[in-house]
Amino acid sequence: MKKHLLLVWIFSALLFGSLQDKSAVVYYGDELSYPMVGIHDYIIVQPNHTNTATHGFSLYKKNIYAYISIGETDTNSSEFSDINSSWIVAKNEAWRSDVLDINNKEYQEFIFTHQIEPLLKQGFKNFFFDTLDSYYFYSKTPEEIQKSQQSLASFILEFHKRYPDSKLIINRGFGIIDNVHNAVNAVLFESYYRGLKGKNLAYQTVDEADRIWLDHNLEKVKKYNLDIIAVDYLFDMKQADELVEKLQAKGFIPYVANKALDIYGKSSKNSVKREILTLIDESRLDRMLQGAHFEGGLIFEYLGYIQKLYDINKGLPNPDKLDHYAGIVIWLEKYYNDPNKLLKWVTEVKKRNIPIVFVNTFGIDVKEDELASLGITIQQTNLPKQSILYKDEMVGFEIEPPMSRNPMLIHVKDAKELLTYQYADKKTSTPAAITSWGGYLQNGAFITSINGEDIWVTNPFKFFAQALRLQKLPVPDPTTENGKRLLFTHIDGDGIMNKVEGDFGEFSGDVILNKILKKYKIPHSVSVIGAEIDPNGLYPKLSEKLIDITKKMFALENVEAASHTFTHPFFWEKIVDDNLSEEYRLKVPEYQFSLERELKTTLDNINEKYSPKNKSKKAETIFWSGDCAPRKNALEYIYKDHILAINGGDTTIVKTHPWLTRVSPFGLKRSEYYQVYTGAQNENVYTNNWLGPFWGFKRVTQTFELTNSPRRLKPIDIYYHLYSGSKRASLEALKYVFNWALKQDVMPIFTSEYIPKVMDMYEVSMAKDENSWLITGMNDLKTIRFEDFDTNVDLNNSKGVVGLSQFENHTYLSLDQRGKHLIELSPKNNNKIYMVSSNGKLTDYKESNTTKSYSFSSYVDLELSMYVDKECSISSTPKARKLLEEENIVTLKYKDTKAVTITLECE
Repeated sequence: MKKHLLLVWIFSALLFGSLQDKSAVVYYGDELSYPMVGIHDYIIVQPNHTNTATHGFSLYKKNIYAYISIGETDTNSSEFSDINSSWIVAKNEAWRSDVLDINNKEYQEFIFTHQIEPLLKQGFKNFFFDTLDSYYFYSKTPEEIQKSQQSLASFILEFHKRYPDSKLIINRGFGIIDNVHNAVNAVLFESYYRGLKGKNLAYQTVDEADRIWLDHNLEKVKKYNLDIIAVDYLFDMKQADELVEKLQAKGFIPYVANKALDIYGKSSKNSVKREILTLIDESRLDRMLQGAHFEGGLIFEYLGYIQKLYDINKGLPNPDKLDHYAGIVIWLEKYYNDPNKLLKWVTEVKKRNIPIVFVNTFGIDVKEDELASLGITIQQTNLPKQSILYKDEMVGFEIEPPMSRNPMLIHVKDAKELLTYQYADKKTSTPAAITSWGGYLQNGAFITSINGEDIWVTNPFKFFAQALRLQKLPVPDPTTENGKRLLFTHIDGDGIMNKVEGDFGEFSGDVILNKILKKYKIPHSVSVIGAEIDPNGLYPKLSEKLIDITKKMFALENVEAASHTFTHPFFWEKIVDDNLSEEYRLKVPEYQFSLERELKTTLDNINEKYSPKNKSKKAETIFWSGDCAPRKNALEYIYKDHILAINGGDTTIVKTHPWLTRVSPFGLKRSEYYQVYTGAQNENVYTNNWLGPFWGFKRVTQTFELTNSPRRLKPIDIYYHLYSGSKRASLEALKYVFNWALKQDVMPIFTSEYIPKVMDMYEVSMAKDENSWLITGMNDLKTIRFEDFDTNVDLNNSKGVVGLSQFENHTYLSLDQRGKHLIELSPKNNNKIYMVSSNGKLTDYKESNTTKSYSFSSYVDLELSMYVDKECSISSTPKARKLLEEENIVTLKYKDTKAVTITLECE
């Protein structure tokens, strides 16, 4: 019996251990995918291909290593023009590169000043030194070799001395490892089983003699307990898994990829594919206005996936570079200009077993059998539809399939038909199907438009999950934290100077200050428009009073300051060469537009002139203005300057228009930067562009309800303008909304705390092994959602999971402060103590075999619930004002207390 239990334990440990094994990725391609690389312990990149301003880089920076060639350079390198020709002493014909003299002290200093220092300034911290052994090209005698090795070792030790906090990986360097092992974190080498050979670097099987030589030299590395990364090269990646196992069995951290290292290869643990490549046509519509985005983005996000929009006008993407996508969606509003090219591309993608879905159209004006390779043929008819022959349960989601005339008859072979019409001549058409290669959703089965409303005919959650064969994921969820729905509120600064219609204040900003911000003691994020309050702005005679109101708002403990820009740009796409014409912004006398003035300087002015000097929470957030559609230039500016931003999206779902297409995604990606959207639209929309009824913002509570059930799609975001204080009806509407929100089961936060949660969501990386999930990148985002209500998690064997709660059909897991979490699923619930919910942030968590300790901090009086088995106990410091028990759930409520520590203990 004891032997049997031991075997079970060992087997479980092996399963569990695979996600604990160290892994590596070496990627030299463009646009680094952080969901693909984030789970790795070593991420080696080409710095000139890596944007250090992105959120993903900041999340995984500690594991990222910048490539530097120490012994060689080529004409394409950024530093080549500064290379002194006297340093070049040989040629590497295989790589067509120049070999440099490591013995030259000037060249060593050049590496520090021209390569390492600039990369440190860019944001890199760690480095991978390549081509260390290139001295063999020019060092031929034992004396020359020894001299070069001493020079190389001296250089590495000097690196460690200058940058003791930087981690270092070296490529081989076996001849110097005895001297530099204390300065090195890992050793990488190439070509153990499969490598490259000759001038053309052809793929080859490594000779046994070469492996024996490697084993001999690797013994030198192993005695220092350094991690050893083995990189092998394959032309056909179908053999990668087998090769990874062989390398791992030798005790190496394996990595297998192609010779260009521009695909995501395989290691000891590998990321689950989370990205969906979506082909769109931006020649007529900006991506923010594309149906693929505002109709499809939310669907994938809810399922735990990330929609990556790709403009086909850039050319069709290389099929050999698509393997890291979970699926491909072709969602075109008009036909592609080269039908044959598109069809050939689809055929190539299909060969690679990447699921493909056509939405809205097939991308071309199909003539009969052009889609025959997909099992689809098309006929034309002028007869009307007669009846529905078959309708799958996922069809009729928000509205029944329309019977309107459609001349295109679609026939499909070997597919699961979702909707089939019969026409008057007894011909049939199947506009939706799941096929062996993916699926399609066309005309009558897609979206019906009625009076400008877009209504889903087919359940998009089920359709895309099935057609793209999407794995059910644990979903990073920015709507919830610690079992509570998030609540935040933010104010656009427009109209601080509006005169009040009535006797309840002078300026609208004054009314919001006294009637909302002081009354509702929850976090408020309040912005101002610089030009509206500045003495040299639009209202110089009112400036003194408006600045006084601004200072009083920003002095409140429950208010964080933000900026709504300086001149409120109306159309961000009109900014060209850092200039915006007066017709597209507020007209301020003698003002020279710049992104710096609009974005950074406004925040600096708020912090230096309008906020209390001793206030710890500084203004760091821009609320986008006008069309709320910043382009790459503005997004790049805020990311490089570490400024947060929000606004945009169009979530306006209400009971009279309860359609899913009225709920926006969480954000939009342009280039490598994400724009974070609001949780709901502001009062301007609910009052018909401020024409009335001015009480219309009350209806936003319907939006909050409909985005909470049957699926929680959004947090509660009370978003409005300062001009809402100018009318009694709009003020009363605001009070109604706040009173409603504070009755909900919520966790209040500042807007600046919400934005990074969404940014995390897009960059989270995860890996799976049996019933275990490894999740990285959850820095500010602290909730994972499982769709199934009865999901059971083994909290004792999980790492960083501090609680769980159920809401309707879903299970929400609460995570601790660390950035890497391990979730162990279990067939049944054996957990005896854990957190159920808290309206405060978890600030500290400690656990032992029998005890769990939680510390919380909140902006409001704390209220929390804990699951405590009857055999266990709970204690609180300070003590709760009220303690309620219902079965095993203990609820603690506090008065005038915003920080507590809870201890749960089981013998």
